[in-house]
Amino acid sequence: MSGDGRVVAVAADDRHRFGKPTRKWIELVAGQGVAGDAHAGATVQHRSRVARTPNAPNLRQVHLIHGELFAELRQAGFAIAPGALGENVTTAGIDLLALPRGTTLRLGQDALVELTGLRNPCRQIDENIGPGAMAAVLERAVDGTLIRKAGVMAVVVEGGVVRPGDSVMIERLPAEGLPLEPV
Repeated sequence: MSGDGRVVAVAADDRHRFGKPTRKWIELVAGQGVAGDAHAGATVQHRSRVARTPNAPNLRQVHLIHGELFAELRQAGFAIAPGALGENVTTAGIDLLALPRGTTLRLGQDALVELTGLRNPCRQIDENIGPGAMAAVLERAVDGTLIRKAGVMAVVVEGGVVRPGDSVMIERLPAEGLPLEPV
């Protein structure tokens, strides 16, 4: 597990579309998410979740993906770039999937996010990236457990502007060390 990384790209979209256009910067707002993004809000914003539990807390304010996944997907024949999987922050040099729930990450100078869980890949990955892409972001561990590689979700603890090239630092690892689960 690496403790230091960097931001490769940032993305946001004010509409509910699968991919998000990359930006020069995004602003994270405490308790809300990415300013101007369709998924920002204190309560759930993902359409499937709003239909089921409209007043549930939004544990998916910010979607982070390790950029190393894109290299893996390109090797498998998929044309993919930052923002294509709907993530807000693409990172490099930090093993996001290995971090426990409750880990806080400092993005740049000011923003602080707390990891809440894993993104559960859906069929839209195949529809938007290409047939077989969803299977490519899933693996089985030696013991048979499913490994979801489509990134992690977080809430914003402290707001701030995040830009490509900013550092990603683990600020706090929780004592419990609970594994990330889909949220």
